[in-house]
Amino acid sequence: MSDEAHPDIQALKDRIGKLHQARGYLLPHHGAMAVAAPDLQEAYLAMYRALTLTDRHLSPFEREAVWIAILIAAREAIGTHHVELFLEAGGSEVQMRYLTKLCAFGLGVGSYEFMDTAWSEMFPSLKGIVAYREDFEALLNDGLLAADVVHLALAALHAASGNKWGLRAHIRALYELQPREDALVEALSLIMWPVGVNHFLDACGVWVEMMKSGEVTPSERFRVWADLPRQDGHDASHLKA
Repeated sequence: MSDEAHPDIQALKDRIGKLHQARGYLLPHHGAMAVAAPDLQEAYLAMYRALTLTDRHLSPFEREAVWIAILIAAREAIGTHHVELFLEAGGSEVQMRYLTKLCAFGLGVGSYEFMDTAWSEMFPSLKGIVAYREDFEALLNDGLLAADVVHLALAALHAASGNKWGLRAHIRALYELQPREDALVEALSLIMWPVGVNHFLDACGVWVEMMKSGEVTPSERFRVWADLPRQDGHDASHLKA
């Protein structure tokens, strides 16, 4: 590409400076997009605003509690601004400590899944998701975090870590407690930023299977989604090797 085809250097510096002023900080990929893919940068920032800064169904406090669980699952230490937002929304260090404990328990869900799938016949009292739910809910303290907020956060945690078994447990818990379906969509959608859209896709796949099977009973609006035919992607059955 000729020098004439490159954007004006001052315009490039101004664009990066504007972004820095708006966000208060820069990360390496911001500069890369600003230099070589400004159209992608604009789309990226628009999605960031829509996904993380738009008020929908979660309160600011609830949203940041969900974010903390997602960042723990993704081991994304760079998201420290969500710690600030959690505290600004009324969160406390005691609540952070409590949420950390719940996330630690949730991340150990594989032990329950293993016992359920491998040795359930030898230990009939350990009934898989039921045992996980009972032991998890024994830790709940509504005085620190409301149960629905906890289940939203842990649903997002399991979705972010790709654990469908654990995700199913918390979706079921939410429907039994209070079916905050719109809030669950928002909580699960947040994982797109740190772990990618495919994890969000998989999480929605678990949920829609639960609605279709009757494991949970959706509202009329969400029944429309559940009743959609063929949600397994592009049909490649016509292709031949």
